[in-house]
Amino acid sequence: MPAININDIPASEVRPYHVLITGFGPFSRYAVNPSWLAVKPLHNTVLTIDSLDEPVIIDDQDPAAEENSFTQDTRDIYLSTLQVPVTYEDVLAIVPGLHARPPVLPPVDPDLPDTILPADGFDLIFHVGVAGRGPLRMERVGHKFGYNMKDATGSHAPIVRVTREENSNSNRGQSEPSEMERMERARLSEYLIEPPVDGTEPPKRGFGKGYESFPEEIFTEIDVEKLVHHLKRSGIEQIYSSLDAGHYLCDFIYYCSLAESKRASGKTDKSTTKVIFLHCPPVDQPLSTEEVTEAIKKSVIWLCGAATKSAILST
Repeated sequence: MPAININDIPASEVRPYHVLITGFGPFSRYAVNPSWLAVKPLHNTVLTIDSLDEPVIIDDQDPAAEENSFTQDTRDIYLSTLQVPVTYEDVLAIVPGLHARPPVLPPVDPDLPDTILPADGFDLIFHVGVAGRGPLRMERVGHKFGYNMKDATGSHAPIVRVTREENSNSNRGQSEPSEMERMERARLSEYLIEPPVDGTEPPKRGFGKGYESFPEEIFTEIDVEKLVHHLKRSGIEQIYSSLDAGHYLCDFIYYCSLAESKRASGKTDKSTTKVIFLHCPPVDQPLSTEEVTEAIKKSVIWLCGAATKSAILST
């Protein structure tokens, strides 16, 4: 479905969905990050939900509820985009404002139109980042610790001060890095933090002050498996769900956004802002920028599908 310029449509009587899509800035060999190439064309555009071809729910629920979850109503989806620098400091400074009501965004690209900020917050925040060659990866979980790679400026993630007992318990539960994480670490080897010469373990890095009450893993409330299934049915075949966002800036922004969504939900009666993260490959390895953009649009339309009893977003 083609995007429509937000300035070319009349005001709707029904409140539209407001969706923020983020991509990352320059990094390593990417003068323009592939994630931003796919995200930028969607700025200040509108998608329209005409009807649903399947129920939209967060978790497995009563099948009887699904029977009544279709709608033929149309509803607009206002898209805004934001480029986030590939630094831990910027993620920590920017992401909490994205979940404020109204949202607080940093200065945007002067070449882009002004972002429309919904007074009651975004319904969905869709983060996109680049990974290695291969299919799209829809991530299910963000991680609190384990950020042992330098960012684009050569800076480290914050050191987390923990007690000896807490550190022992954390290490006891650690598993070996997955194959995907080993591949990402190899690709980003120039950013790895070298261990001290005395052989001691590097300090624990990740989310500390202000995030003490949050768990070591936060799963998105979105049913990623259902979303991936829908995308495959709609022609996006090169995509799968993932439990390993890589313990780098992509994982870092995902965890931060999921945590801030939970924090914001405790301050208002409004339903929590949903958060999702998509990893895309470098351009044409194997998907083109246009194919990634199309996958994002189809994902957003599905996620914003209005449902009678089991809506994935609040109305």
